[in-house]
Amino acid sequence: MSETPPGAPGVAVATTVPKPPSNLYRGYVMVMLFLVYAFNFLDRQIISILAIPIRDELNLDDRQLGLLGGIAFALLYSVLGVPIAWLADRTNRVWIITISLGIWSGFTALCGVAQNFWQLFGARVGVGVGEAGGVAPSYSLIADYFPPQARARALAFYSLGIPLGSAFGVIAGAQIASGNVGDGLDWRWAFAIVGLAGLVLAPIFRLTVREPARGQLDTVKMDAKAAKPSFFAVIAVLLKKPAFWFLTFGAACSSMMGYGVFFWVPSFFARSYGLDLVTTGWMFGGLLIIGGAAGIILGGFISDWVGKKSKAWYALVPGIAFLFTMPFYAVGVLAPNATVAFFVFIIPNALALAWLGPVLAAFQNLVPASMRTLASSVFLLINNLLGIGVGIYVLGELSTILAPTFGDESLRYSILIGSCLYLVAAGFMFLAARWLPRNWEG
Repeated sequence: MSETPPGAPGVAVATTVPKPPSNLYRGYVMVMLFLVYAFNFLDRQIISILAIPIRDELNLDDRQLGLLGGIAFALLYSVLGVPIAWLADRTNRVWIITISLGIWSGFTALCGVAQNFWQLFGARVGVGVGEAGGVAPSYSLIADYFPPQARARALAFYSLGIPLGSAFGVIAGAQIASGNVGDGLDWRWAFAIVGLAGLVLAPIFRLTVREPARGQLDTVKMDAKAAKPSFFAVIAVLLKKPAFWFLTFGAACSSMMGYGVFFWVPSFFARSYGLDLVTTGWMFGGLLIIGGAAGIILGGFISDWVGKKSKAWYALVPGIAFLFTMPFYAVGVLAPNATVAFFVFIIPNALALAWLGPVLAAFQNLVPASMRTLASSVFLLINNLLGIGVGIYVLGELSTILAPTFGDESLRYSILIGSCLYLVAAGFMFLAARWLPRNWEG
């Protein structure tokens, strides 16, 4: 006879942490959530560096690589995020994150046995299915472990999983695929190794991270009758919050280019500057670590600082950053050699990711605690369909169209054209700034 464990998916939970957590334990939870998020991006982005050997072995073009990096992953990842978030607003979020981590790690490992485009496409769909339950519940957990005035910084630290996980993925993937880790190891082993590592992390996360009480640190306490809002109730609230939609579409425009750069810049370095796989991995990994980490940290801290004066700054900080991102990307992509491109790219890479802390913090404060996971999933649905699904594919499609004219330089001009999206993103952020103070909860 089996018994469903308390807090398992499908079982509503009451408060399991009777008092606010200690700073030490709160820090531990933050580190664990960061590690899970790092694996989230490691497993989704490792294909960006492995696209180089995959393209040669499976005889793929940029259009097909764009499908593998974008639509294959993004479609179910984006769509399933909403019902999973609905479940997470009612059940144990720690369980959902654990199961999601196990699923996406398993499918990442299966990418290594693919023999053709469609098999790899199917495995990438599986990765997306798993990752659909990893992010929105984590946002909600962080909001229940940290008070409102510290959430932008906490979410900025969590978001370091994006550049650091991606950096480790491209560096480790390049090292393994090039045979530097062991004789006979190739891109297939790279998928297998990182996937199995995630399967080890999953039970550790489940056994050591506790489910907190919802809304325990909020200034506006949750109405017990509103503890389980319907999907339509959440949408009704969001429709009254113009700031939510301006922030969402501003972030989505940024992500269309951001995910495109994450996926295509390794191939750009290899084709336009003739770098080998290992050098490309180190160079792009360095860009992510230096530029990405700096932008995320500074964006979160600056927003929490100036946000004390006006909540509008949670949109103005990323809006100003986006204005300067496009011209720096243009200079970098037209650089005469890889060294110049590397140092110039650090600046727009930092500016382009400065939105993560402030915008994600704003989302957690635009709705009551009982609606956070579902509201985050609506944002992620739009952001990921446009960012991952459209952005990566469009840059690949544009590169394929430009290839007859520019040859191996087609990616250079595809990225140059795409960087104009940051100006559109800035416009949405400035519109959001007008509404944030009046839409902010409490």
